Amino acid sequence: MKVEGLIFAYITVFFFLVGGVYWWLSAEPMGSTALIFTGFMAALIGFYVLFTGSRVDPRPEDDPEGEIADIAGEYGFYSPHSWWPLPLGISAAVAAMGFVFGWWMIVLGGFLIILSSIGLVFEHYRGDFAH
Repeated sequence: MKVEGLIFAYITVFFFLVGGVYWWLSAEPMGSTALIFTGFMAALIGFYVLFTGSRVDPRPEDDPEGEIADIAGEYGFYSPHSWWPLPLGISAAVAAMGFVFGWWMIVLGGFLIILSSIGLVFEHYRGDFAH
């Protein structure tokens, strides 16, 4: 995890530098504030990844002389196909349209999002792909 942490550390330095230069050249507070806070968010992620990486054993990705075959193995279970993201996206669109057409559509979209989320989470507990 050392590599990922260093990437975020470099991103942190980049955003702080760009935020300072942007503030100096434009004298516009919103853009420079957004850039500085983006640097803080990258620093938060970088600190977490570096701190966690120092507490775990080295991974095959951290070995500079490692081979691709070193990380071979099972990565987890991934759904072969799923239709549930489609109704979930349609439900989110219905809820978003509620901000234009009325509160009742937000409620309907929220109910459909809950039903679609339940279907997405529990799709592998029945049928052909049941565990």
